[in-house]
Amino acid sequence: MTKQHERNTEVKEEFEQISAEAQQAILEKYDIESNVRTISGIMKHIIFFGLLAFSLFQLYTAIFGQFTAPIQRTIHLGFGLALIFLLFPARRKAPKHKIAWFDYILSLLSVVVGSYWALNYTELVNRNGTITQLDFIVGLIAVFLVLEAARRAVGLPITIIAVCFLIYAYFGPYFPAFMAHRGQDFESIVNLMFYTTDGILGTPISVSATFIFVFLLFGAFLVKTGVGQYFNDLAVAFAGKLIGGPAKVAVFSSALQGMISGSSVANVVTSGSYTIPMMKKLGYRKEFAGAVEAAASTGGQLMPPIMGAAAFLMVEFIGRGITYWDIAKAAAIPALLYFTGIWIMTHFEAKRVGLKGLRDDQMPNRKEVFKKIYLLLPIISIIILMLTGTPVMHAALYGILISIAVAMFNKDTRLKPKDIIDALVEGARTALGVVAATACAGIIVGVVVKTGLGLSLANSLVALAGGSIILTLVFVMIASLILGMGAPTTANYVITSTIAAPAIVALLSPNTPQELVPVVVLLSAHFFVFYFGIIADITPPVALAAFAASGISGGDPIKTGVNSAKLAIAAFIIPYMIVFSPALLMIDTTIPQILWVVFTAVTGMVAIGAGVIGYWYRKVLWFERLIAIVAGLLLIYPEKFSDWVGLAIFIVLVVIQILTQHKYGGNGMDNNNKSVTA
Repeated sequence: MTKQHERNTEVKEEFEQISAEAQQAILEKYDIESNVRTISGIMKHIIFFGLLAFSLFQLYTAIFGQFTAPIQRTIHLGFGLALIFLLFPARRKAPKHKIAWFDYILSLLSVVVGSYWALNYTELVNRNGTITQLDFIVGLIAVFLVLEAARRAVGLPITIIAVCFLIYAYFGPYFPAFMAHRGQDFESIVNLMFYTTDGILGTPISVSATFIFVFLLFGAFLVKTGVGQYFNDLAVAFAGKLIGGPAKVAVFSSALQGMISGSSVANVVTSGSYTIPMMKKLGYRKEFAGAVEAAASTGGQLMPPIMGAAAFLMVEFIGRGITYWDIAKAAAIPALLYFTGIWIMTHFEAKRVGLKGLRDDQMPNRKEVFKKIYLLLPIISIIILMLTGTPVMHAALYGILISIAVAMFNKDTRLKPKDIIDALVEGARTALGVVAATACAGIIVGVVVKTGLGLSLANSLVALAGGSIILTLVFVMIASLILGMGAPTTANYVITSTIAAPAIVALLSPNTPQELVPVVVLLSAHFFVFYFGIIADITPPVALAAFAASGISGGDPIKTGVNSAKLAIAAFIIPYMIVFSPALLMIDTTIPQILWVVFTAVTGMVAIGAGVIGYWYRKVLWFERLIAIVAGLLLIYPEKFSDWVGLAIFIVLVVIQILTQHKYGGNGMDNNNKSVTA
């Protein structure tokens, strides 16, 4: 080990205060997907090889071609369900060291369900939608298993929602007129759910069985090569010495970590175990330190090129020839604005409190850090491959191979055969929650499609808003936030995109058939619900990412949630910007238009950040704060007149701040040279 490597290790250990056991405890408390059994003995090996077989099956079909849709999806479902019942206990407080007897039965039933289509494919196709009594029993078991697996691996909220939709499908005639339908009998519901591609075997699990799984494997291989830790080192090297450096390190590293982690909570625990103690030690309040990490980690799912699993679903839901690269490209500027907003807020808070960056002896050697920049080659390769038109699944496969090759450059990162197998197992383990979420979401989508509920609710939402686009967007935002509280982003997006997004589309393109709606309108509507579904993780009262961060910081969970929502105020504004100024999506626009929109948006967020935090070049007086926020909103609103008015007010505020900074106290100090802390 070199002296410089020893120094870097000492720097990390100076701030490292969260043990691996404590991190796992926090994950299990706030991230239900991490609440798994720790089995020993022969069952440990059976589960290990089951997970490995799951990954090998997915890799085989990704390389050599998939089976027909029902077979591919049911085998994928069967693997996921069988492993969930072996790994996830029925209750959170149930013993983690042994498997309950009934879980063996549920796991075996999952194998039956997963193989039923493959064993009876010809007969099921020839029946042309007619099912036998045995088919009905197997389909009914499949529905039950999906609901129970989702409850264990994803959470109770999505299970309750799916059950409510099944009840709605059966009791349709008894609902209010605007929601009423003729109703479905049990046989029709089971047939829809398991013997068509509109229910459990629909689009959501199709995406899980193809794109999402391979990208999760790619993420697992990146973690094995040490890219996750390298993101932290790179962030410290870039931002550590800036004003409020530790907070900016958290923003930077979390943006990068989010590209390989589809979970806000997992991202918080992974990077927060390093950045939160660092922020606390250098003077940040507990609640603010936790909030910075929660807000930044949640935004990781918005960060292209590898976004959250819901982004892959968006490709299929929008259709119209949209590729994943189109989604990633459209997400680029909004993601940049999101993290810019958090960066601005943390900068002003650091100035307000008078916090500096890291000392030289706390910084890693930049030369040593940049020597490992090759670790980013797999991510760069993914971008290049998608730019050149390589199919998404193939791009992910190449990314896996490149990550293995890149790891060979250094003996510290070189992957042994055991490391490769462990990555395959860990990728499959990560996919289990996605399998359950997408299968359960398929129940919801199936009912919506069969009953026409999506259109009915969209029309009702528009009518309730009186045709006002602003009110409609507010209602959709509230619905997305509520549905996202405790539900994973994947499930939340599926629900809101089938129920709420059509309301936005109906207003932006009234009386237009779906196939003729402009792509930019569809993207705007889907990104709107996608954003609010994600930031539900930092929106009180159920802000799981913020609660996980408070578990590390020791701060009050609710205060941490409030602070994280305040820091991520840009996330509450950007979706509206996307709808009113689709130039942000870089579709049907020009470079000058994009540059102007970005310039006014960033300038507006600077003004809003100063107004919310209460500090700029000096302390911002209460009436100046109001004026700054108004100026920011004017700059963000996509109209030339409002832009110029907002810009004029912004310039006046800047001049006043600079000319009077010594009078009111600048650089985070008041006139008596005391740190401003409140």
